[in-house]
Amino acid sequence: MKINFISVFFKRDGFFLWKITTVFVLFVLCCTCSVGSPSRSLNDSGATPEGKTSLINANNQFALEFYSHLKDKESGKNIFFSPYSISTALSMVYEGAREETAREIESVFHFSTDGSVRRSSTAAIYNELNKNQSDYILSTANALWAQKDYPLLDELTKVVSEYYGGQLSNLDFINEAEKSRTTINSWIEDETRGKIKDALKPGMLNALTRIILANAIYFKGSWQMAFDEGDTQKEDFHVSGSETVKADMMRLTGEEFPYTETERLQVLEMPYKGDNLSMLVLLPKNKDMPSLEQALDISQLQGWRNQLKKQEVDVYIPKFQFKTEYRLNEQLKEMGMPLAFTPPSGNSGADLSGFTGNRDLFISFVQHLAFIDVNEEGTEAAAATVVGIELTSAPIDRTPVFRADHPFIFLIQEKKTGHILFMGKVANPNL
Repeated sequence: MKINFISVFFKRDGFFLWKITTVFVLFVLCCTCSVGSPSRSLNDSGATPEGKTSLINANNQFALEFYSHLKDKESGKNIFFSPYSISTALSMVYEGAREETAREIESVFHFSTDGSVRRSSTAAIYNELNKNQSDYILSTANALWAQKDYPLLDELTKVVSEYYGGQLSNLDFINEAEKSRTTINSWIEDETRGKIKDALKPGMLNALTRIILANAIYFKGSWQMAFDEGDTQKEDFHVSGSETVKADMMRLTGEEFPYTETERLQVLEMPYKGDNLSMLVLLPKNKDMPSLEQALDISQLQGWRNQLKKQEVDVYIPKFQFKTEYRLNEQLKEMGMPLAFTPPSGNSGADLSGFTGNRDLFISFVQHLAFIDVNEEGTEAAAATVVGIELTSAPIDRTPVFRADHPFIFLIQEKKTGHILFMGKVANPNL
């Protein structure tokens, strides 16, 4: 996942303004397992369990709110994003935000105003995500590029390096914009194991660019209980009441999974090898996706997690692979942070003076890209699923059939903490 902040210089109303452009690039792939290269450990000496829980809850709250906002703009489309990636990216922006601009970012992302606790918790979560694992790969990385000789504040670069792992590098955007673009794209490609190429398109960097911030997250893992490729068959997937497509439906019967259901919903958890991460799938009964989406909230999601009980379930779920790309300016403005995108003028507009000491920066655009691949061997998926549906605690005396032959929500989470790393919706597995 990548986050890039491109700052641009232009003249307006007698002022010379610098424009920060933020680009989020998220890549996710899950197939087989191997071990990734270790990242350096960040300063998490001030982290506490309460601080990490608070940061995870903030990320999860943003995940559900962002999904709720995005679904209205992406009606009928597949959805996939990483709330962790977006929150981490904007957390770096937040480090340079001041006054009302900072308060708006706090409101949207539910950041703690205690910088010491928030930063140490950010570093602790980063360290945990990058721990060497023998069963899967999960890694995240941040980077910061600036125009050579462009005066960023030492305090800002120290914070980004010490707590986010984003070491400052210099490029010459003014004279070598395309060469700089190639350098950044190569970093993105390396961090995503070659799966995202040419993330920055020609013309995105130019003589006005001043800053690029990048964040990447990568996951590759295998199911604890893999599907047999020979059992996959073409079956109907009901996109809507009037549209049906043929999808490659995977099947696994006679195995035990954490599972619960209500009158209107089925909830299935599919663990990955290592048992630290899992995919949680929310499947509305009667194909009633609108009711599920409207009811999503943190307490309901946690309630479903608490109700999961391991039992035999017959699972039918489609293979799917798709890419998404979102320009997030309007979504983030509508969610409550318009100032960061507003060119400063006098005492109004963005206040990102924590970057340079001057109030002359604003975000130009935020872009988020993602890739998801779910198959018989493994998966990479993101989904925030909280629905206002009654939970049932009564025992189920039959073998449930979990047949995901209509739109469903899915998420990739840390099992122990419930931390949502990725979230999405499959509206049509063939798109």
